[in-house]
Amino acid sequence: MTDQVKTSSLEKLIEIGLALSAERDIDNLMERILLEAKGMGNADGGTLYIRTEEDTLKFEIVRTDSLDFKMGGTTGNEITEDKFPPQQMYIDGQPNHKGVVSHAALTGETIRIDDAYETEEYDFSGAKKMDEGTGYRSTSFLAVPLKNHQDHVIGVLQLLNALDPDSGAIIPFSEEIQPLIEALASQAAVAFENQQLLEAQVRLLDSFIELMATAVDAKSHYTGGHCVRVPVLTEMLSEAACKETEGPFADYDLNEDQRYELHIAAWLHDCGKVTTPEYVVDKATRLETITDRIHEIRMRFEVVKREAVMEYQQALLDGRGEKEKLKQELDLKLAQLDDDFAFLAECNVAEFVPPEKTERVAEIARIEWTRTLDDRLGIAYEELRRKERFPQVQLPVREKLLADRQDHIVEQDSVVHGADPKNPYGFKLSVPEHKYNLGEVYNLCVQKGTLTNEERFKINDHIVQTIVMLQQLPFPKHLDKVPEIAGGHHEKMDGTGYPKGLDKSAMPIPARIMAIADIFEALTAADRPYKSPKTLSESIQIMSYMAKDAHIDDELFRLFLESGVYKQYAEEFLIDSQIDEVDIAKYV
Repeated sequence: MTDQVKTSSLEKLIEIGLALSAERDIDNLMERILLEAKGMGNADGGTLYIRTEEDTLKFEIVRTDSLDFKMGGTTGNEITEDKFPPQQMYIDGQPNHKGVVSHAALTGETIRIDDAYETEEYDFSGAKKMDEGTGYRSTSFLAVPLKNHQDHVIGVLQLLNALDPDSGAIIPFSEEIQPLIEALASQAAVAFENQQLLEAQVRLLDSFIELMATAVDAKSHYTGGHCVRVPVLTEMLSEAACKETEGPFADYDLNEDQRYELHIAAWLHDCGKVTTPEYVVDKATRLETITDRIHEIRMRFEVVKREAVMEYQQALLDGRGEKEKLKQELDLKLAQLDDDFAFLAECNVAEFVPPEKTERVAEIARIEWTRTLDDRLGIAYEELRRKERFPQVQLPVREKLLADRQDHIVEQDSVVHGADPKNPYGFKLSVPEHKYNLGEVYNLCVQKGTLTNEERFKINDHIVQTIVMLQQLPFPKHLDKVPEIAGGHHEKMDGTGYPKGLDKSAMPIPARIMAIADIFEALTAADRPYKSPKTLSESIQIMSYMAKDAHIDDELFRLFLESGVYKQYAEEFLIDSQIDEVDIAKYV
């Protein structure tokens, strides 16, 4: 080999190495490895085998130019194991040294065969059988193992039938070409392993992300499959926007990295919910915390009723008053207590508690009962600390039937908000004075729903925690917008959303897309035990009001309807009874 040829070959190797390191698609990479090796060895055919976890060598790319035979890689012709079974490195537990490819993988050595029909060292029966069917003659072979940085064989590159550049006749692979193919194989192994590692990291990241999302859904039966469905709908609407060639989204397009960035953001959009207590997310009644405190209040009523009976019996023993009159008074009092408890029980579960009912709650609360046991015994440290804010009373003590006590107040701790000097996030939140207020009268008098202002803030705080959590992760540069996208789906176009009070101009399109996906999924979800699923038409009508009030992007809402994304999603995720006709002309 002349110095000029050597220089040219080295330059070619450098060029190939740079190209291999830049290739990101693993199918393209494997195909390029084989084609470059074929070109360098001037081979008529070649096969790239990849080692599996079961220690077999799987066909990945197969080429034979003279037969116009192309399979695997980017050809679209799938290599099936029934026609191309993997090469076995071990047979009955013993190393398979009879196969050229398996021997190269087992020993890590390059094997050069000048004529397969004249050697008995290796078993070429399979190749010869294929030759019989095609009229081809598999003659010269060069099998080169691909070794990773740990010197572990991860595959084998096999070239078939070197061709004379002048006559085109089949010749043996030369000793001079072997080290060049080996150098190429070394570069290829590094590039291939790097790509495998990158793909493994992506799969691992995706798995952790999906694990986090499904864990959030599993934490509460109220959220159902929300964290799984929102990414699907987000990506549907985003793709519809990418396809627009005119109008407000004509310039909107996402490359592969940006699509993956949106994918991650959508999956992680509610990851902050891991910080929200289940008893807040799942609060079904006004008095519910970890347990429903209506049971505690019922027992107090039972005590008051027993006390009334005891007073009646004592009056009889003391001869105070007429027996019949005392009995009538007792029956009236017990009936009133039963009615009062039934009223409070109704307030505990009612959708609305109007002001006139809160007045009666306050009146009932003034009824007294006698406590004779120390309420600081056997309680958790945090609750004990709250009770120690006021002096212990001497027992027995008369107490109100319902109370808003000092120990019902749970102080704020680590909320990050606009007034917090540690707030680098730009949050603009109206933070309640207390973290929680467990007061019994306070909770029973919540006018709408079951949540207090403090609990509603805690639920909304999940988006704050989402942003804080995601901004602490070292996302690479091509994913650095994940926190911004994931954390923006509760903002509104008019700037009245949270947690930053952003308006439309300050929100990236992907965040605006996710806001629509988040709302539509919540409206149509059929797996929420606390509500009946809304039909398509009902959901679209509600969202049209939100678009009109600048709570969601009206242009994206129009695209959502005109592109048919709403219908595509419905056919995949909604139950049949929800899918009704929607006259989108009313909204676009």
